[in-house]
Amino acid sequence: MVVTVVLLMGVGLPKEDPKQEGTGTVPPGGGKVTFEIDKRVPQNPTRDRFTGKRFETALNITLNSVVFRSVGQDRTTAGTYIEMGSRITEPVLLGLAVLAIRNRVKR
Repeated sequence: MVVTVVLLMGVGLPKEDPKQEGTGTVPPGGGKVTFEIDKRVPQNPTRDRFTGKRFETALNITLNSVVFRSVGQDRTTAGTYIEMGSRITEPVLLGLAVLAIRNRVKR
């Protein structure tokens, strides 16, 4: 889980939350207005990757990925793959740790 938090802080979280942008056109003389909502692609930060706020967000994503819940937090493409990998490996590693402890107690 520590590796996942560090990876998310380093490359998995965008430098800022992408804002939604709306553009619209109003036809002359009134009528139906058409809006187009667009969201920018999350960008990796160039500096300040390891801050308290990013740690808190990365920890939240990591803890939620262990119990197979999705977080509404925006992530970069690398962050999405990191979370998918952690959803598979972390429960397996936790299960193996439980089995190892059980084996030690059994003796």
